[in-house]
Amino acid sequence: MDPALRRLALRTLLAAFPGTTPPGWALDLVGEGLAGHTLFGRNVDHPDQVAAATAALRDARPDVLVAIDEEGGDVTRLAHATGSPYPGNAALGVVDDPTLTRRVYHSIGTELRAVGVTVNLAPTVDVNTADDNPIIGTRSFGADPGRVAAHAGAAVAGLQAAGVAACAKHFPGHGATVADSHLELPTVDVPVDVLRKRDLPPFAAVVAADAKVIMTAHIRVPVLTGDAPATFSRAVLVDLLRTEYGFTGAVLTDALEMKGAAVAAGGIGPAAVHALAAGADLLCIGAKVDAALVEEVAAEIVAALRDGRLAVGRVEQAAERAATLAAWTRTAALAAALPVDATPPAETTVPVSATVPPGQATSSIPVAPRRAAAPVPDELGYAAARRAVRVEGALTGLDRPLVVQLLSAATLAEGRVPWGLGPHLNGTEQLRVVVAEADAAALRAQAGDRPIVLVGRRLHQLPGGPALVESLAGAHPVTVVEMGWPSTWRPAGVRAFVTTYGASHANGRAAAEVLGLTG
Repeated sequence: MDPALRRLALRTLLAAFPGTTPPGWALDLVGEGLAGHTLFGRNVDHPDQVAAATAALRDARPDVLVAIDEEGGDVTRLAHATGSPYPGNAALGVVDDPTLTRRVYHSIGTELRAVGVTVNLAPTVDVNTADDNPIIGTRSFGADPGRVAAHAGAAVAGLQAAGVAACAKHFPGHGATVADSHLELPTVDVPVDVLRKRDLPPFAAVVAADAKVIMTAHIRVPVLTGDAPATFSRAVLVDLLRTEYGFTGAVLTDALEMKGAAVAAGGIGPAAVHALAAGADLLCIGAKVDAALVEEVAAEIVAALRDGRLAVGRVEQAAERAATLAAWTRTAALAAALPVDATPPAETTVPVSATVPPGQATSSIPVAPRRAAAPVPDELGYAAARRAVRVEGALTGLDRPLVVQLLSAATLAEGRVPWGLGPHLNGTEQLRVVVAEADAAALRAQAGDRPIVLVGRRLHQLPGGPALVESLAGAHPVTVVEMGWPSTWRPAGVRAFVTTYGASHANGRAAAEVLGLTG
């Protein structure tokens, strides 16, 4: 392989590695030009260890990009062992205080900067208009484009004020899908005007807030992309995002190992070529990466440069945008680390309408102050989660209840992260059961004269879940705690229905406090 072309290809790639210490091959690739690595839960043990790992990467090359999915809420890598101390976007959206959203994201960014992370693959700014969306849900600020736009801009401002580049996702909008792009290629079959009114206002907001990165969606939008995903569409990445919406930062793909991209292209290597040709600048290879896979993808890019599928100028442009991003992260991290007064600097606002085409929802978004505010208290996330809890019905007669957590599978984006009320209970008995194995009569017998608190995520979607809840409620005092995306479903006969808008550690604590079950 031509060494110069190989290095050019490497400059567009975000790889990953196993374990809590970067292996030799991961460091060697950084030294040879690899744009950077993405950290996942398996790379995280404790903050000092993460800081040591990122320092090793910077020793290999000072401007290496280190990315992570730290959305708060249900998607966390730093707190994957316990659950996030912050509520996610759905909770922040229902509180609807953009200043709070900016503070929460600034706090997340401060923690990331402290351990050497330079790019946060957040916020998720999809407008979740499909109640049964299997992959976005509580990761979204809501179903209203104007509200999502306001909070999207605030989140970007908060992260970048902390010296960490924000990556808004998933362009042009994953919120209307009922399929998971990790597993297949979802389709959003609507006219462009619907996208402009429903899905795109948050992306206009993050462009106005100077987001440094925008991530593509592996979704099919036939009117723009034909049969291919948006990640492979020049009409989406160049004509729409850059020309119409004026984005000048780096375009990053969602993981190319996802079936929404890899199957459509015939493999990760071909997917990389398609994405670069369409206008992407940074290619997230995925989570399951080794040296051989990186070399395979680089070789495919070099082959495409040789046979004319890719123009050298296009890949040079992509590499330069990646380098510009890396340079910004170094400067911003240094500026954010400067000592400042405890009082945050005054914000200014810019109208989202400055970049939203006529006729769309508008709002105002906070703009990052010139310097970061002092770190916020640890209780910020928990206080925010409490503000998000909504109660329908009466929370009475909950002395010594039996808490029953109905287990559900995590999405691939969430991973296996603890959730529920368990860590926060004051000695209250809790059972963790699978709905398919649950017996309503046995649960009533175990509860005896005690009320039952049923806790779940997406209860209306669990096979047998609604029937179990209503069977219990028909003959027993039952309170339901819904920790997933709220739906219109309300089971008959329950005493109260509590919605937390997320299942993070903070959301669980907030629910337990509202129920009076904490110590």
